[in-house]
Amino acid sequence: MNHLRQSLFLTACAILAAGAASAQSGFPWTNESLKYNMSWQSGLSVGDATLTAHKGENGWSFEATVNAGIPGFAVNDRIRSSATQSLCSTSLDRDFSHASKKTREKTTFDQKAGSAERTTLLPDGGTKPGRSTFDISGCARDALTFLYYARAEMGQGRMAPPAKVYFGSAYNVRMDYTGAQDILVDKKMTTTDHMVVTVKGPKSDFHFEVFFARDPARTPLQVKVPLSMGAFTLDLVR
Repeated sequence: MNHLRQSLFLTACAILAAGAASAQSGFPWTNESLKYNMSWQSGLSVGDATLTAHKGENGWSFEATVNAGIPGFAVNDRIRSSATQSLCSTSLDRDFSHASKKTREKTTFDQKAGSAERTTLLPDGGTKPGRSTFDISGCARDALTFLYYARAEMGQGRMAPPAKVYFGSAYNVRMDYTGAQDILVDKKMTTTDHMVVTVKGPKSDFHFEVFFARDPARTPLQVKVPLSMGAFTLDLVR
């Protein structure tokens, strides 16, 4: 662990020193918009995804979209979250469309009261039993906010500690740094920091890989997600 912290710290120092003469851009300094191409392990492109961050007076607004499909099955997902300046969640909206199945729900976080309310808007319109309240502790974060929090921590030479992350249900999330790894980005080999993210929830236990750029914003360059039907990859489009 000490070696990991030292490695990340030295990397962060080198990045900051190299970029001191230029203006910092991207999260967490400015608004950000990232677009990804989604492909199966065969290399076939099946859609795209976006990540956006907008900084306001009271905090941050984040959004992620996924638009993909294979014959007979289309996926159109939109996730929006808002957070304070210190990246504590205030709300999470999930709008999913998987083939003919559509779901929509909203979670509102009351950090001071230590509670959150989850409301299902579709298909039951938010009436009982589609509404529930649960306890939260500390600075609770939804999954989208946690991604940006983890990037901010990496930019400071730190790893985000294991945490309970909310995405409908509560999930235990852990990020493990495996070291530097070269990947192909825009037809050029690029050195990245490789992370394995482990997610455990009430009915799930899986992991995926994220390759972060060694820039001040710690931009996610590539994400690999294994599924039962095969693995797919998200590649940042420059």
